[in-house]
Amino acid sequence: MLTLNVFGAAFGLPDLSPFVTKTLVLLKMSGLPFETRRQGIKGAPKGKLPWLQDGEQAIADSTFIRLHLEQQHGCDFSGGYDAGQLALGWTVEKMLEEHLYWLGVYARWADDYNFNTTTSKLFNRIPWPMRALARNHFRKKMLAALKAQGMGRHSDAERAVFAQRDLAALAALLGDKPFLLGDTPCGYDASVYAFVNTALNPAFTSSLRTAAESHETLKAYVARMHALYFPAVE
Repeated sequence: MLTLNVFGAAFGLPDLSPFVTKTLVLLKMSGLPFETRRQGIKGAPKGKLPWLQDGEQAIADSTFIRLHLEQQHGCDFSGGYDAGQLALGWTVEKMLEEHLYWLGVYARWADDYNFNTTTSKLFNRIPWPMRALARNHFRKKMLAALKAQGMGRHSDAERAVFAQRDLAALAALLGDKPFLLGDTPCGYDASVYAFVNTALNPAFTSSLRTAAESHETLKAYVARMHALYFPAVE
């Protein structure tokens, strides 16, 4: 049995992390039996989630989990598309993972209103006073990561431009197609769904959410993917 280590559903999302959500969709696409496990980062090979336990093998990182499923289990996530189309899919995925993702991190962890009203609830299970210590520790850690990556150095107006440009580009590429590359979903749709659904999450107020909500194409796309892979999640 494959076991995916996850954060768990939160704020109406299939998982707190878009990278975990991406991997959940890939596993659903694969048709392989799997289970999920919540134990934090305990045992995580790279100290991050998701990671997949497959027998004696522990595979970390959503992209390497996909490669493992392809190489070791014969999964085909190509959707029948050609090399040129799949190259576009890879490019879109990396824009979402390496750029748009950090706009979401900023909205959750750096914005005072979002952090105090929503993100801080993640620590409610921790007894006081350790709760405050843990909350401040992780927020400080995320703020440092945002500064090191660069997104934390920009103004709100500049981050809004990034959000608008990323999502306008994605909406233009999607066009009137039901899925990223055409009439059938492929592995890259797992990423598009995960990151756009996160951007649209009503639990957080941000320029990222505003930009996502301005594209009916993206909202309809997320609804289609959600109905396919998470029909039981409201």
